[in-house]
Amino acid sequence: MARVIGASGACTLILVLLVACAASAARTEPGAARQLWDDGRKVGGRTEVTDVEGDREVQELGRYSVEEHNRRREEGCEGGGGVCGRLEFARVVSAQRQVVSGIKYYLRVAAAEENGAGSNGVSDGRVFDAVVVVKPWLQSRALVRFAPADAK
Repeated sequence: MARVIGASGACTLILVLLVACAASAARTEPGAARQLWDDGRKVGGRTEVTDVEGDREVQELGRYSVEEHNRRREEGCEGGGGVCGRLEFARVVSAQRQVVSGIKYYLRVAAAEENGAGSNGVSDGRVFDAVVVVKPWLQSRALVRFAPADAK
């Protein structure tokens, strides 16, 4: 008798789970996910940051990428102390976001070399491509890539 009740209980549990799954699926309209991305974006794809100049987070990440690049460059320089030439952050020119395990930012950063030929000791700016990954729940950010931008 205990086996019959046990098997009956298991069947009831499976039936309840199936009904719950069906109810959950019925609540979501078939085209809801498609409607969310009708503007051509893909889940996990890059999205353009519209107000780059006014986005404080993006500008701060651009500043961070230049500072981190300078720090890494100085560590690799013999003698240290700015022998390699530091960059000075100017602004982020364009940016894209991508949701990964965190948020990956693709930044186009304008920066100038310190002690160059220009006014105030800063030479004319150059453009660099930077990739920064931010994980807010860990309060971390990491510079993945920093290199001169391709001429386009």
